[in-house]
Amino acid sequence: MFDMRVRVECYAGRVGDERVRFRLDSHEYMVEEVLDHWYGPEHIFFKVRANDGNIYILRRDTSVADEEWKLVSFRA
Repeated sequence: MFDMRVRVECYAGRVGDERVRFRLDSHEYMVEEVLDHWYGPEHIFFKVRANDGNIYILRRDTSVADEEWKLVSFRA
C-alpha cells in the first residue's frame, strides 16, 4: 500500500464535460474513468483508470481544509 501525496486538478468545460487529472512526481495522468468511489469517516476514496491504462486508488482527506489527496494503491 502506498501513501504518496498527489496533486489532483479538476476542470469543467462550458458544456459540462469534466476533466480530472492528477500528478505524481513529475508525471501527469488524465482520469479516463471513475470505476468506483466510497466514503470513510474522514476520507473519500476514488478508484480510477488513468490514460496509461493503470488503476489507481486516490484518497481525499475531508478533515483538513486544503483537501489533501494521496495515492493509496496502484495496479498495472
